[in-house]
Order: sequence, then structure tokens, then C-alpha cells
Amino acid sequence: MTKTFPIVGMHCASCAVNIQRALRKTPGVAAATVNYATEKANVEYDPEVVNESKMNEAIKGLGYELVADEPQVQDMKNKEIERWKWKFIVGGVISAISIWGSFTGMNWGVLLGLATISQFGVGWDFYRTTWASLKNRSANMDTLIAIGTSVAYGYSAAVTLLGVKGEPYFDTSVTIIALIVLGKWLEARARGKTSEAIKKLMGLQPKTARVIRDGKEMEIEIEKIIVGDKIRVRPGEKVPVDGVVESGETSIDESMVTGESIPLYKHEGDTVIGGTLNTTGTIIFMAKKVGSETMLAQIIKLVEEAQASRAPIQKLVDVISGYFVPAVLMLTVATFAGWYIFGPSTGSGLAGMLAAIAVLIIACPCALGLATPTALVVGTGLAAQHGILVKDAQALEIAHKINHVVFDKTGTLTEGKPVVTDIKGGDEVLKLAASLEAGSEHPLAKAILEAAEKTALQLAKVEKFEGLAGEGVKGIINKKEYRLGKPLDETDEIKKLENEGKTVVVLGTKEKTLGIIAIADTIRETAKDAVAQLQKQKIDVSLITGDNPRTAAAIANQLGVKRYFAQVLPADKENAVRQLQSEGKTVAMVGDGVNDAPALSAANVGVAMATGTDVAMEAAGITLVNKDLRSIPLALKLSRATLRTIKTNLFWAFAYNVILIPAAALGYLSPILASAAMATSSISVVTNSLFLKRTRL
Repeated sequence: MTKTFPIVGMHCASCAVNIQRALRKTPGVAAATVNYATEKANVEYDPEVVNESKMNEAIKGLGYELVADEPQVQDMKNKEIERWKWKFIVGGVISAISIWGSFTGMNWGVLLGLATISQFGVGWDFYRTTWASLKNRSANMDTLIAIGTSVAYGYSAAVTLLGVKGEPYFDTSVTIIALIVLGKWLEARARGKTSEAIKKLMGLQPKTARVIRDGKEMEIEIEKIIVGDKIRVRPGEKVPVDGVVESGETSIDESMVTGESIPLYKHEGDTVIGGTLNTTGTIIFMAKKVGSETMLAQIIKLVEEAQASRAPIQKLVDVISGYFVPAVLMLTVATFAGWYIFGPSTGSGLAGMLAAIAVLIIACPCALGLATPTALVVGTGLAAQHGILVKDAQALEIAHKINHVVFDKTGTLTEGKPVVTDIKGGDEVLKLAASLEAGSEHPLAKAILEAAEKTALQLAKVEKFEGLAGEGVKGIINKKEYRLGKPLDETDEIKKLENEGKTVVVLGTKEKTLGIIAIADTIRETAKDAVAQLQKQKIDVSLITGDNPRTAAAIANQLGVKRYFAQVLPADKENAVRQLQSEGKTVAMVGDGVNDAPALSAANVGVAMATGTDVAMEAAGITLVNKDLRSIPLALKLSRATLRTIKTNLFWAFAYNVILIPAAALGYLSPILASAAMATSSISVVTNSLFLKRTRL
């Protein structure tokens, strides 16, 4: 099974790499990815071999904790942010006093005492995680901070207590710690904002519901609702779980879950979704899906999994982070040695020490580690708010390359529900046709029966009914044999209807044709606009259908689509996708997620239309909860914006290290400025990712 677990205690990108390595080594764990930005681990494991407790033991030795209870996690995160704040306040006061004391000649013993509080009180977290990492033969950013500040503190203490020749640098060590702690506090707050979409989704579900049991109405906690419960929802209240309306009528605002902006009218037999807002009337509905089975719970699960996944572009960053800390430690030694050997004759050792400390501090890989995941968290969260569920980071990354979109016709571009559009021959033709089709489950038969029901026609009794394979049906009504099915001859009238994309069935006897019924699957209201928006983005569009070329051409013409694949069997849709890919196209396939599963899997990105409340469509990388086809060009636009943000983040994160590490090694950057720059780089990456929320969609 695969599950996402929150992790508490991560301080940098190297932490994520170390946790990931420890989890993967745990017996029973098949795969694990750890996301520093979301502070979550996505783990595939065998529950018969390993459980949450054992996985927690594997990372606890590193100084981290795996937590299963989400409310507990949020409480721990809030406490963590508050703890960093108070550490900064204490560290900031000590830093200010130390800087002032260095200029005014304050007693070195007092400064040593303050520095000790800062080093082993405010900065204790760095030592704790460093020790845990070293025990497991690994290192992280805290290792660099602990070594750098310890060198500055140790040198200053030696000067003060042992009379070593030189000048104490207490202001350096305490200011570095204060600035790094400030960065951690601001970064933690900013990272909290990147996951606001998940928090909003979690906040949609009401805590209680009004349930009717044994004729009595009672208010119970939502966790106690069971399938089959009857629930009353009044105007202004939220629907607690998924279900079907049994009585009453109302309009329900589903925008917070599906992104659909217009409230939908609901009456008996309609489905309602947990977390949506009842606006006008009172309804009573039967609970059909509760707990983790509701649409809202599945949406939250999919968004969490997407945010915990790793994009292909992240692989390079993971490799760099894994080798970064050891490389920095070697560079630090080389920096000190270089200054000591080749520096000026006097003070070269001290200058080398300060340069080495600056290298240790400036080389923080946090900005690099945050560059990709923070943008993905914001991007997938923003998509979810618009009714677009991204299965994983890979789908979001690939989506920006899409240059051809293939739409399945039935149920995607069309409503998937044929209706009678034309009747030649009047009500008598409709009555006889409906009588012959009575009891049939065929979509065309249903359309004819629904048309007869709307006109309140009384159906006739049919004798000797017989189905004609691929041709239609026949039967005897009032001692006369009638046949309903495919036209035997193509008249001008039939050609005209078929050219309009309609399916024609003919009613007749052995002697003559009595009437014609035309049936069509109506095009979705948003289909034409979606196609136009894609073409405006320079993306080619084609449709694929099992209909005959004439019908396919008619639908394509109505939508402004130039290319279509007709008379394609469900099993052959995959071949059509591969044909486009062989032409050099990067293809997105849009289908209903059931018959189109092979084609969805074959496409570079599969886009599924959510059916009912089932949003877990494994074959697709993206699922449209709102069924609004305009969400497809929206998703591609958001993908491009997200990738643009990632590339910007990575550029500045790399540039930061490429420019400032040599500057620190050459002595152009003091340790204090290095710590300020390090904190600023991480915060700037998170802030840039948050700007994604301002993308005009």
C-alpha cells in the first residue's frame, strides 16, 4: 500500500535526502520519497512487514518524527513556528548586546556567557540533528551551521579563557545563529502558506450533521455517519458527506470542491457532494459515501500525493543535495589551508578561519531544495481549487510540453446521453418505435423511450420481438410487423441528418417506410470554447470516435477541429495516440477514464473526466472534477506557469551558490553577511513560488 505521512523536524533539503535514505533501507518499504517543502513522506510499503511505528523508529534516530494524526501535525508545526520565533527573539537580543558590547569594550566574560547561551541554547537544534546525522554516517545543513558557529565560538572562548593571541569574535557566532534562526522562522511561516489549498479543502467538511434515525432527528459528529443514514441539510449549511437526494429541492454551490462557479439545481435522485454549500432549500438525502470514500477525502488524498511526489526535474537537485554537504566540508578545509599557506604573512590563519566559516554558512542547499517542491505545492493546490486534480508532479511537469490534445467524443466532447432531435412521421412513429424499444438498455433506445415519456405516449404491446444483429429490431404490433433500425437506403433527407452528425433510425413495414427518427449526442456547452482556447495557445486539437466519418466530420466542423479519427474501436484508440506521437507530437488524451484507459496511459498526459463521485482514475495524470473542458487549457497554462517558476527558482538557487561560495572563500563575504544571504535565499525562493497564486487563469 501507499500512504503519505507528515514528518516533523526537517530543517533543510539534506534532511529530506537522509530521511528518504533511512526509509528506503527499512525492511518492508518498497519506495519512499520525502518532500522538504510539504514536510511529508510518500511511502509504498507492505503493511504485513512494516508498520508506522517501525518506520518512525527508522527516522527517529536521525532526529525526526513520523506522525500519523494530521491535527496533531498541524499543532506540532504551529508550536515549531512559535519556538523558532522565541529562539530568534532571544538570539536577536543576545546578538544586539554582543555587537554593542564589542564596540563599547564590554567585559569579555559577559560576552562569553551570552555567546554560550546563544550557541548551546538558541542553536541547540543544530547540534542535536548534527549528532543524529553523524551517528548514521550522514550530514546535513545543520552540520555546516554547527561546525561554522562552533569554530567562531571556540576560537573566541580560547582567546578569552586561555589567553590565546587574537581578538574574540563572539558577535560573529551569535549573529550568525540569530540570522539563521530568523530565516528558519520566516521560512517555516512561508512554507505554511504554500499548503493553504490543502488546509482550505480540509476545512470544507462540517464537524457535525443532522441525521434522521428511527424517525428521530439528532445531531451527531460527522465521523459517526454510516452509509444509509438519512441526513437533513438546511439553507446555508454544508453537505456533510456524499449522497443522493431523497426529498426536497435546492441549489448547491459546488465551487469549493469542483471549481464550478454556478450553483447547481438539485432534486430527488440527484447526487450531492460532501463539503459543498446548500444555498436555498432544505433537502433530505441518503449517505452513500462516508469517511475516506467521499469525493472531498479523495481529492485531499490525491492533492497530498501529488504534492509529496517528485518531478523529474528534481532528480538533479536530489543528486546535488546528497553530495553537497561533504563537498562543502572539503571546500572549507581547502579554503582555510589556502589562506593559511598563501595568505598575507600576518593574520592569515584568522582570515582563513573567517573565510572558512563564511563558506560553511553560505553553502546552504536549502534554496536549492525548496526551488522545485514549493512551486509544485502551490501549483497543484491552485489547480485543485479550479477543479483540476493532478495525480503527480511528473504529470504537471510534462503538461507544459503538450502541443496536441486528442478528445474522445462520446462522454467527453459530448454529454454522453443521446437525445431525439428530429421525428419525421409524427407521434405515431415515435409511439411504435418506443414500443419496439421498450425494455432495451441501448443508449439509442433510451433516447427514444425518454422522448415518448415526455409526450406521455401510451406504448403498444409487442409480440414476436426479435433483435436483428447490427441492423435493429422487429416485432408485431396489432397483427402488423414493424422494423426499426439502420436505413436500408440513403435518401436526401437521411443524408442531410447524418451530415449534421446525427444517428438515423428508420421505422417501417415490409412494404414501406413510415418514418424517420434522428438521435444525437449533444455537444458539451464548454467544448467549443475549450477547443478555441487550446488553439489560441498554439495547441493542435483532434477528436477520436467510433462514429462513421460523416458524423465525425460534422462534430469536428461544429467545434472547429480540423483533424479527426473515425470508426475507431475502443481498443484501437491507443494506436491513434501512438500515431500522433510518432509524428513528433507531445500528446494529451482526454477521455472518460474507463473505455479510454489504454489511450490515457499511452498519452504523454492522460486527462480523465470525473464520473459521479469516483475521482481516483488511475490511468490519467490529470482528472477534471468539474467536467468543464475549459479546465484543460487552464491546466496547461498553469503547468507552464509552474515550470517557469521552478526554472526561475533553480536559476537563482544555483546562481546564489555559484557566485557567493567563491566570494566567501576569497574573503569578500563576512560570516555575518553569509548567514543573512543564506536566510534571504531560502525565503526568496518560497516567496517566488507563492507568486504563482497571482497567475491569471
